[in-house]
Amino acid sequence: MAEQPQTIVAPAPPVDKPLGARHQENLSSIFPESPLVGYLGDVTDDERKSAFQSEVLDGTVQNGLGFSSFDRDYANNGAPDLLDVETGGGGLPATPFTPNPSSPGPGSTFAGDQPPFEGKIPDSGPEFGSGLGGLLSPSTTSEEIQGQTLGSYISGRSYAGSDGSA
Repeated sequence: MAEQPQTIVAPAPPVDKPLGARHQENLSSIFPESPLVGYLGDVTDDERKSAFQSEVLDGTVQNGLGFSSFDRDYANNGAPDLLDVETGGGGLPATPFTPNPSSPGPGSTFAGDQPPFEGKIPDSGPEFGSGLGGLLSPSTTSEEIQGQTLGSYISGRSYAGSDGSA
């Protein structure tokens, strides 16, 4: 996320720029039908931020490209709870986070022939980057991500507390 606010609609007033400074009156006369600030008065920075939040970040998309509908509120999409993942043999994973490494047996390449993994699954170590690690369930993190709004993003983190701090 940018550390300095960027121009959306309303330009910053010129600061001691005798050459190249904007002249709002001239621009308004050249582009009388422009919807930008100072012309018709209906498009503002706040209006654009609000429109982005409602049209891009929130709600459900209907008849999208390749999807009949898609809910942008992640938690409403049925994010899996990894504690509910069935594990074992027969093609099932060894843990919710680890595929079953067992061989299906001589002459078979069919995952359904795999026995349950009987070895020791290594403990999860610290993963690359910062955060709570790779053992959080999407059903937990999606609730936090869903609550984000334009301007609430935190540099280097998914959401407040995702780096392990309170």
